[in-house]
Amino acid sequence: MPHAAPLAITMGDASGIGPEIVAKTLARSDERAVVFGSQLVMEGVVHRLGLDLTVRHIAGPEEARFEPQSIEIVEATQIMALPPIGVANAISGQASFDAIVAAVTAAKAGNVSGIVTAPINKEAMGYAGIRYPGHTEILADYGGAKRVAMMLANDDIRTVLVTIHTSLRKAIDQADFDAQMSAIRLAHDGGKALGIVAPRVAVAGLNPHAGEGGLFGDEEIRIIRPAIEAARAEGIDASGPWPGDTVYMQARRGRFDVVVAQYHDQGLIPVKYLGLEKGVNITLGLPFVRTSPDHGTAFDIAGQGIADPTSLATAIAYARRLVAARKPRPWNVKG
Repeated sequence: MPHAAPLAITMGDASGIGPEIVAKTLARSDERAVVFGSQLVMEGVVHRLGLDLTVRHIAGPEEARFEPQSIEIVEATQIMALPPIGVANAISGQASFDAIVAAVTAAKAGNVSGIVTAPINKEAMGYAGIRYPGHTEILADYGGAKRVAMMLANDDIRTVLVTIHTSLRKAIDQADFDAQMSAIRLAHDGGKALGIVAPRVAVAGLNPHAGEGGLFGDEEIRIIRPAIEAARAEGIDASGPWPGDTVYMQARRGRFDVVVAQYHDQGLIPVKYLGLEKGVNITLGLPFVRTSPDHGTAFDIAGQGIADPTSLATAIAYARRLVAARKPRPWNVKG
């Protein structure tokens, strides 16, 4: 019987909680998913946690059998010995990067229907000579997307960022008209992908009180408001600019469906405050679905068996929802 292609789940940083939450999640579900990473690492975490799971190596997703109590893994990297737990290191940094690239290749080929990424560590990738500020930029480069945006979502609010991993000083310069338009359009498209027929997009201001009519800065007048008007001319239900300190409260009360934030912390603090276990990171603008948990590698608790896999399970559920909305072509399992 034909099925949609499975999801790819990247292992994340091998020295963090990524492999643990992947193993715990797959042990509790019959999810049609293939792990991209290291068999040695996944076998090590399964043994350490005492899970009744078999780790089965496969050459590619087409060989997956999705048998109960099994993890099927595509060996996406070369790890000869288990890396240290709880510390950033080049081995784990390289392995996490390799898994992402391999999963993207599979997604572009149609061999997986989407990607769910476990947390990576930027410092570890830096030790391996990989200079990317985060997942989003890697996915954009290797996925072939000209413009992407990060959406953070939970049951209460959704937010899309105009600028992502950059200093606040640079974010002010990067939040130009084109960046505003891209974020607003992607927020609209992202809302529709989540099943909202006509998303109400609220755009936050850059300055306190959204500039207070130019008293605290004129970016709202010169840049943000013209972008909102242009988006409305395209048929997008965009409004603002709204003060950043109150717009999320209004969204949570149901006035808006998606909030466009101007910079990283403006958008992520409200979402993360409501609970990391509830938040999901969605990359908009890619030619494939990508979601991830809304937390990091948690080196401080890695290896202790206490990591909560809830956010990863939520990210998988969101990925399935987004894949279904795209109506993927049938895919047949071999073996």
